[in-house]
Amino acid sequence: MSKVSNILSRKGHAAISIPPSTTVYQALELMAEKNIGSLIVKNGDEYLGIITERDYSRKVILKGKHSSDTTVAEIMSTDLPRIAPEDSVEHCMELMSDKNIRYLPVFSNNQLAGVISISDVVKETILQQKETIDHLQDYIHGNG
Repeated sequence: MSKVSNILSRKGHAAISIPPSTTVYQALELMAEKNIGSLIVKNGDEYLGIITERDYSRKVILKGKHSSDTTVAEIMSTDLPRIAPEDSVEHCMELMSDKNIRYLPVFSNNQLAGVISISDVVKETILQQKETIDHLQDYIHGNG
């Protein structure tokens, strides 16, 4: 069974973070520059939440706000479930599906260890399936 730690070891633990006073426009510029869909919001070393493209579309555009004078603190997601490196990828899929979310913060010893996305979970699942198929083919052909 694949774990969150497998995903983090493949993609890395680094997650780009911004302070809560950052404007939504600045956050969007950074997301576009880095070709990512979310940013960690931190006050110093303290994790506060995550801002996503979905937060922008639902909490700025649809509410008639302006991204240049709205801070990420006003629209960030703060209620995402926390997961641990030991959690299974299947558990993450269930959480993401049940709560209709695309990102999960990963914590180890109460410290942010990274963020995984639904894309990361899908890639890990595909890798695991390919590995299983390879093992079965080796077994069938007498190589295992």
